[in-house]
Amino acid sequence: MAKVLERSLYRTDYYAWTKDQAAKLRALAAARVNSTLDLENLAEEVESLGRSDLDTVRSHVRRIIEHLLKLEFSPSTPPRADWRHSVAQARDEVEDHITASMYPDVAADLAKLFGRARRDAAMALRRHGEEEAAQALPTTCPYSLDQIISHDWHPKNRHGIVDSSEETV
Repeated sequence: MAKVLERSLYRTDYYAWTKDQAAKLRALAAARVNSTLDLENLAEEVESLGRSDLDTVRSHVRRIIEHLLKLEFSPSTPPRADWRHSVAQARDEVEDHITASMYPDVAADLAKLFGRARRDAAMALRRHGEEEAAQALPTTCPYSLDQIISHDWHPKNRHGIVDSSEETV
């Protein structure tokens, strides 16, 4: 029965599986099981596979936040379609990679991810002559993780710009 659960966890929550397997390998190493396997380094490698998926999700969440900030605070119309497209693509990637056990870790990193996204959004806005918009960016994340990853949510633009795609979505 335990083997069936492990295989199921491998398929349904790879991140949790890597953490579980790494813990089991470390337990074997601590028990000094007589084996030629390099259990501690194997545990590190298995764990790093899960961290790689977590890093992928975190990167996409940061990109989504950056573009949500620009959608909300920029007075410009032309780049909006590209920002919305980028948000949609990143949300697809998050949807493909995030797992139930990963969600709390991403949520715990939200302030850090927001800080980086805010910095990048401010630099991009300034590069396009939007100093006021860059200065207006909030210092704490105004979005929940659920909003960030939801395909059905975008912030309202502070300048009253309504995207044509918002009307049909």
